[in-house]
Amino acid sequence: MKNQNATNPYRNIYLVGGGIASLASAAYFIRDGKIPGEQITVFEESLLMGGSLDGSGCPEDGYVLRGGRMLNFSYVCTYDLFSFIPSLNNPAITVHDEIVAFNQNIKTHANARVISNGLKVDVTSMDFSYKDRLDLIEMMASSEENLGPKQINEWFDPRFFETNFWYMWDTMFAFQPWHSAVEFKRYLHRFIHEFERINTLAGVDRTPFNQYDSLVRPLIKWLKEQGVKFEMGAEVTKLDFRRLDDKERVERIHYKQNSVKKETELNTHDLVLVTIGSMTADSSLGSMHTPPDVILNKAGGSWKLWHSIAERNPQFGNPAVFDSHVEQSKWESFTVTCQGTDFFDLMEEFTGNVAGTGGLVTFKDSNWLISVVLPHQPHFIGQPNDVTVFWGYGLFPNREGNFVRKSMKDCSGAEIMTELLSHLHFNDMTNQLLKTSNCIPCMLPYITSQFLVRKKGDRPLVVPDISHNLAFIGQFVEVPDDVVFTVEYSVRTAQTAVYTLLGLDKEPTPIYKGGHNLSVLFDAAKTLLT
Repeated sequence: MKNQNATNPYRNIYLVGGGIASLASAAYFIRDGKIPGEQITVFEESLLMGGSLDGSGCPEDGYVLRGGRMLNFSYVCTYDLFSFIPSLNNPAITVHDEIVAFNQNIKTHANARVISNGLKVDVTSMDFSYKDRLDLIEMMASSEENLGPKQINEWFDPRFFETNFWYMWDTMFAFQPWHSAVEFKRYLHRFIHEFERINTLAGVDRTPFNQYDSLVRPLIKWLKEQGVKFEMGAEVTKLDFRRLDDKERVERIHYKQNSVKKETELNTHDLVLVTIGSMTADSSLGSMHTPPDVILNKAGGSWKLWHSIAERNPQFGNPAVFDSHVEQSKWESFTVTCQGTDFFDLMEEFTGNVAGTGGLVTFKDSNWLISVVLPHQPHFIGQPNDVTVFWGYGLFPNREGNFVRKSMKDCSGAEIMTELLSHLHFNDMTNQLLKTSNCIPCMLPYITSQFLVRKKGDRPLVVPDISHNLAFIGQFVEVPDDVVFTVEYSVRTAQTAVYTLLGLDKEPTPIYKGGHNLSVLFDAAKTLLT
């Protein structure tokens, strides 16, 4: 698509959604499209920017992270974006410089990746059978068309889901056996370079603080300095379209702000980018004493807006594939704020890892399949020295606990903490740790909805062929070869949207393909045979 005159002074850019995809799009419109920041507007339904890359709370009431994202050197779009955004703590360097320096200093090498019966499991072997190996190779060699709408558990034998590999791979990326075989195949290719060190997570990059503080806040600061306008509490409810030269053109944006209905009329050269769907829509927080709610009425606007847009043309995707199967897409996370270092001290003694040097610790015997991660402290800017924070999640919130005889979704933070401490055999310290901990659970109905089985066309292209001035960005659009549930995917959609809509002679940063490297393939093959 060509939209000549990229620097047209009368061109306005409207971004729907305040997540990383929109923020990255704004940055690329400014840097590569030469669009003045004053001509860019971001509509965000909530009162906090960052979308799923959020972080909030305080030491008194408890910190909250709905999720966490790991980074990797292969996130070339993400690192390109943050190569021109100044660090919040040291504006003399970039965010990318800050991340590189942090990971050179704090190196990841997990000593306790999987736990069973209170003991560390030896995961130097992937525990594959001969058939498991053949099935993996055949999947990687199969086309996406051949895999079609298959689930992962339709490709592998039941034994595969008891291997060390599966416990590490599925908890690292949050796959479930009923998720899409196509997405699983994409992950195998995309992260084949991490195959040999999946048991230590040595290839994982982390941010110095949580991703809201380390990524979102400096990006927003830079965008505001460029003049970008942020409309907070503004829920976009509808787009008006007009057919123009056999293309669908957005003519008007309808939104609701502070209970007041408003609209914005688009001019000839204006562009609209919409973040469709949301992993963290309708999330609900519990407390130390109450479980979170399970919200099923799509109270947020992201899914409703995509449904409204999709009614206009089949090229705009099929949101029902992703938001109609909550029992297959939900899991529950929890953030624990501790007064003091008692829990961290016990975990360091147990795992052999100082906080920040380990990875996910997965409890394979857990009916909820709990995993926890203890990041480098402080994890929040301004976090007191005598406060520590860690995060965890359970992939099976409907199941009854091993020690607390309730489903995870019905448990308070105290009960989740009790279950975790029981798996660790920290029984003698349970009462003391409960007194000094604040565990806040979070139910996420759509958190893995992008992994659900789909067919071609269910995810729209970033810029559909039928589109005149509209692009879709985020986790629910189609980007060949790349993998969803990553910051990288969102930033890649941003690059694609900006360069395509503006007709720039520029391509998105090429995807890193470790499978084209003979040494990577050799190391992966050795791991496959262990």
